[in-house]
Amino acid sequence: MTLAAGIDVGTGVVKAVVFRVGDGEEDWLSRATLRIRQRDPMALAREAFDQTLEEAGVAEADIDYVATTGEGEAIPFHTGHFYSMTSHARGARYLNPDCRAILDCGALHGRAIITDDPGRVTKYKMTSQCASGSGQFLENIARYLGIAQDEIGKLSVSADDPEVVSSICAVLAETDVINMVSRGISSPNILKGIHLSMAIRLARLLKAIGVTDELIMMTGGLARDEGLLAAMRESLAKMRGVEGEITSHPDSIYAGAIGAALWGAFRSEKLAASGTLLRAS
Repeated sequence: MTLAAGIDVGTGVVKAVVFRVGDGEEDWLSRATLRIRQRDPMALAREAFDQTLEEAGVAEADIDYVATTGEGEAIPFHTGHFYSMTSHARGARYLNPDCRAILDCGALHGRAIITDDPGRVTKYKMTSQCASGSGQFLENIARYLGIAQDEIGKLSVSADDPEVVSSICAVLAETDVINMVSRGISSPNILKGIHLSMAIRLARLLKAIGVTDELIMMTGGLARDEGLLAAMRESLAKMRGVEGEITSHPDSIYAGAIGAALWGAFRSEKLAASGTLLRAS
């Protein structure tokens, strides 16, 4: 049996997990999330890792591999690092083995991915425009509107006359929102309009990489935004050639950390089989 930890350092949140892998089983033992909020991400990575060790009831010396992803390569106690696209793809497949396409929606970018049966990335495309299609942009707008992040999705799905933000520039889009407020557009209709604008761009990414009828899994922080998920379903329903269902999972935010841990366990087993025993220090 292999004990592997995965630590995903994102722009806004640090996620950590511990897995026990062996005999065809992948057991998720513990998890932790910590918002960065201008704190040191490396210190938070250590804190999140310690929390997962305590919850799993294991010592650090018991961990065979500490895998990092995202911005976690600088973590001093890591064993190996995995590219975030690879980690998110593997984590999404763990959460929903039927998915073949992944839409990673993070704080700074969106990314569409297609995988093969083992969960390896075969094709991908990222947003090329500025931050108006990102979680950070949505958070900034919510702050301007005086709305908590966990209220965004519920308000968006209650909209009755959304007004789509047309600008691809975050600065100009924020100006559009200010003008909407001055014209008396309600917060739900503003948020739904932003979600639709984001969804149109994200749906184009999926089409560009050849997604047709595959099950699409959303990962990243915005995967928990029910307003964006609803907007994605609307946009994909109108897009020719893309008929796949899009879904999310309550643990989608952990996808990167999960994938890192599972790839770390795989690498650890390969090293052990070759006679090279590698442990985190």
